[in-house]
Amino acid sequence: MEPELVFPQFSLTGKKALVTGAGRGIGRALALGLVHAGAQVFITDCDMDPALEVVNEARDLLGRTAHAGVLDVTAQESIRSGFAKALDLMGGLDILVNNAGMEQVCDSLSVTESLWDKIMGVNLKGAFFCARAAGKIMADHQGGTIVNLCSLTSYVGVPTATPYTSSKSGLLGMTRALAAEWAPKGIRVNGIAPGYFKTKLTEVFYDNDDWTCAMKEKIPMGRFGHVQDLIGSVVFLCSRASAYITGQVITIDGGYLSSI
Repeated sequence: MEPELVFPQFSLTGKKALVTGAGRGIGRALALGLVHAGAQVFITDCDMDPALEVVNEARDLLGRTAHAGVLDVTAQESIRSGFAKALDLMGGLDILVNNAGMEQVCDSLSVTESLWDKIMGVNLKGAFFCARAAGKIMADHQGGTIVNLCSLTSYVGVPTATPYTSSKSGLLGMTRALAAEWAPKGIRVNGIAPGYFKTKLTEVFYDNDDWTCAMKEKIPMGRFGHVQDLIGSVVFLCSRASAYITGQVITIDGGYLSSI
């Protein structure tokens, strides 16, 4: 049998995907990337308006149809109803991109219990229960793939970001544990770990010119990341091209981690 051409393996045509936190920033870029690769995408956010804006972008920029819905990853009923709506709209679920996240810069001595719970509730607890909801569907439909948005802080400590770093380190462990547990069910669980990307979530760091200049000098590629730099890796992890890959996290950081 002749080998299959490479490029068709990256196509997501016919696949049904749900992306959390997709109304802005990285989630928006990844949702549009999946749409462009051929997937039918349910774009969710805790607010409907930004999700609808991304749906309109998919139509106006790419000529593709997408769906929008409200999904608050910190509320179990919202997770339940969000995934139920995805099933109702698309008739199945092949892909989950666990993108929803939050950060708040705070000296560790000033971290309150409510701030800790809030960050953990979105970044780790919310990601797990979304993965569980997707896993239940995928286990009944011959498998699927989950991509978790880890972080450079899954591997290194960042001052004034202890709750965030802890949540993203936990997400790395969760990715590996679910991959090992769910592989027999045909469910692959991987992740990406973005390095320094300026988004609304992280822009507070970039307001400091001294920090910006110093950090850029530490990145071998000499620049910060653009959200478009993340799309290819996520499409790859969601496609047949990565069919034998699970439990892995791709670091996308311009070489930063390799240089320290």
